[in-house]
Amino acid sequence: MPVNAGIQPIPADLALVKEGDVRIAPLLGIPRLLADFGVDADAVMAEAGFDQIWFEDGENTIPFADAGRLLSLCAARTQCPHFGLLVGQNAGLEVLGVVGRLAAHAPDVGSALRNTILYLHLHDRGAIPTMWVNSDQAVVAYTIYQPAIVGTAQIYDLAMAVTYNTLKTLVGPGWRASEIGLFRARPDDIEPYRRFFGNRLSFGGQRSAVVFPACFLNRRLRGADAQIHGQIMGEIEKLEARGGGDLATQLRRVLRRLLIAGAGQEETSISQVSAVFAIHQRTLNRRLRADGTSFKALINETRYDIARQLLRDTRLAITDIATALDYSETAAFDRAFRRWSGTPPTSWRAKHSSM
Repeated sequence: MPVNAGIQPIPADLALVKEGDVRIAPLLGIPRLLADFGVDADAVMAEAGFDQIWFEDGENTIPFADAGRLLSLCAARTQCPHFGLLVGQNAGLEVLGVVGRLAAHAPDVGSALRNTILYLHLHDRGAIPTMWVNSDQAVVAYTIYQPAIVGTAQIYDLAMAVTYNTLKTLVGPGWRASEIGLFRARPDDIEPYRRFFGNRLSFGGQRSAVVFPACFLNRRLRGADAQIHGQIMGEIEKLEARGGGDLATQLRRVLRRLLIAGAGQEETSISQVSAVFAIHQRTLNRRLRADGTSFKALINETRYDIARQLLRDTRLAITDIATALDYSETAAFDRAFRRWSGTPPTSWRAKHSSM
């Protein structure tokens, strides 16, 4: 079946997801799942402070912290430590809303994943996805950045299940993961994970990620429609414009998404980024100078911001952070980080890590 079967138009009243919120769509299966365990869903929702009416529309948003708290409570009441996995294994591209619909019409798997990473903030403002290629392996990771979140193990299990299903849908027959890395400690019973993901599992690692052969990134998507992709992109751009902000603020937002998506130097060059804003690069430079900054300063500031976030809130190896930020070697990233902070990344992490 083509990946875009059943694609619906973008909702006219689609709203921006606020910082710290997430769309409820991935959680819509919770009431039914609780019932399957013989647990009173109404009682659990009441205990968590949730109204069941919220589950009638996947476009409703809730605080990311509340999603984690609900999953944690459900795991406790059902006595099922892998409750988040069960929620996620029945969800995929469709729960990402407009972001999933955009990805479904991308020309190939790599473009679909970059679209998803660039615009996941329209669905989820509590975590960041990243993608990079190491040798012949592609890595798609998901990292929570909101502080003091309860139920992170459940959230990560759910997110990895959705990522796995999304990749199976996008790539189609013949796709297999090389590894599923789960951030949680190894559970007493790993069979539920083996049944869903297969045997290529690792627990308690540096990241929650799906690793797979990079050759699949070039696979064309069946049924993708370039015209529909363009229409959805146009609606997303209108939605993004509601966020407002001056040119420097908008540039930071675009650069952050490009860098998180694993964009290379060409994609983050001033010529390419100025084209995004339909502004000649000389005009862009002039306006930035008038604001007391420059394109180079903004891209370095954005790299520094992402680097600190990944150092503070993840266990990603320094080499992986360097690769994710498009540094050709770890030493180059180390030198840049020393210039920005006055200290090497390992020392900065030791002092500021939240892990």
